[in-house]
Amino acid sequence: MNYDFDLFVIGAGSGGVRAARLASQCGQKVALAEEFRYGGTCVIRGCVPKKLMVYASEFSEIFNDANGYGWSVGKHSFDWKKFIQAKDKEINRLESIYSNILTNNSVTHYNSRAHLKNNNTIILTSGEVITAKYILIATGGRPFVPDVIGNEHVITSNEIFDLSEKPNSILIVGGGYIACEFACILNGLGVSTTQFYRGNQILRGFDAEVQNLVSNEMQNKGINLNLKHDVESIKKIENGYLVKDKSNKEIIVDQILYATGRVPNSSNIGLEELGIETGTAGEIIVDEYSKTNIDNIYAIGDVTNRVQLTPVAIVEAAAFVETVFKSNPTMPDHELIATAVFTQPEIGTVGLTEEEALKQCPIEVYSAKFRPMKVILAGRDEQMLMKLIVAKDNRKVLGCHIVGHAAAEMIQLAGVAIKMGATKEDFDKTMAIHPTAAEELVTMSAPTR
Repeated sequence: MNYDFDLFVIGAGSGGVRAARLASQCGQKVALAEEFRYGGTCVIRGCVPKKLMVYASEFSEIFNDANGYGWSVGKHSFDWKKFIQAKDKEINRLESIYSNILTNNSVTHYNSRAHLKNNNTIILTSGEVITAKYILIATGGRPFVPDVIGNEHVITSNEIFDLSEKPNSILIVGGGYIACEFACILNGLGVSTTQFYRGNQILRGFDAEVQNLVSNEMQNKGINLNLKHDVESIKKIENGYLVKDKSNKEIIVDQILYATGRVPNSSNIGLEELGIETGTAGEIIVDEYSKTNIDNIYAIGDVTNRVQLTPVAIVEAAAFVETVFKSNPTMPDHELIATAVFTQPEIGTVGLTEEEALKQCPIEVYSAKFRPMKVILAGRDEQMLMKLIVAKDNRKVLGCHIVGHAAAEMIQLAGVAIKMGATKEDFDKTMAIHPTAAEELVTMSAPTR
């Protein structure tokens, strides 16, 4: 049968664009549909604009620290509108790059929502009907807001980047990395920030020592963190929003940001009609090669709810092209993924937490907590953490956890060593770079437990 295209991709996020480009480069006729903007969550309303906001928010602390280093910094203030304009300009530039990648690689792209009619047919909202031999679903995810009285008044990470004015006060609901990052960002920008989390400690799933340190530092920086706390109702009032918690206490804030998780963007694209298998959260079920239960339809990225990270979607895209179009069956590697959380202080982590490792084998823990040189003349008491989890039997480093300035940069390189199976002795044999915070990773001689 002759099809209009060899591959049709639904979604122009990092994974979708990578798959379309690579497939086209190996001689396939490729098309792609995107209903919103090119670049996906990461570029448009996720990692990239968030990191720009992180940089902006850090200057308040930098200005204060400068005095300890002999600098006299004059009166300073933050212009929200000016920042948003600069951010938008950069995002528009990046979006055009993504669009041009498709054009320059002969990928036909449609600014339209796509719906699956059958195994090989896609209907666009523009009315066009297109056939393809293979279909790749890369529609990403979206923020989840629970069913709370008054939840029509809240914003999510989708809207925070486009507020016309900086709020004077905000309530952030959630305890994951998105909630904690935005709490630090807005606090750094001078917003009175309260955070509610219904659990015992923020950053569930992270190493407990990391959780506790970041939680303490966030509160030391002025964030009003309320654990075991949740919202009962939200009401719009003349001067903002009245929030009642589950213990009947009330606060009034200018904005309420919900960061209570993300769900796959899989509804209303024809999955049910085709019988494509999905999970309880709406995630598309795929095998180790990203194939759905229909042989010619694949899915990658957040819509599969495997690992919700941009680099993972990109790796899954490349593995898909290798498998389907290069006759080289390739499984994306989801093991030992280094990740960063841009809280203040930031987190870098790879491998097992202490709690996870203890369930698997006897371990040694090497941990150093200290005031980094960067904050000493500034007169701050901020703590930094370096931590290695080591298997007693073969001495392999099972996990590395860093909290502090440039943790994300450090963990990327530590991740290479751990991925290669480095032992504690390999770390010990590596010459330290002095004076750096990272030298602690190769100079911790005795286990702390």
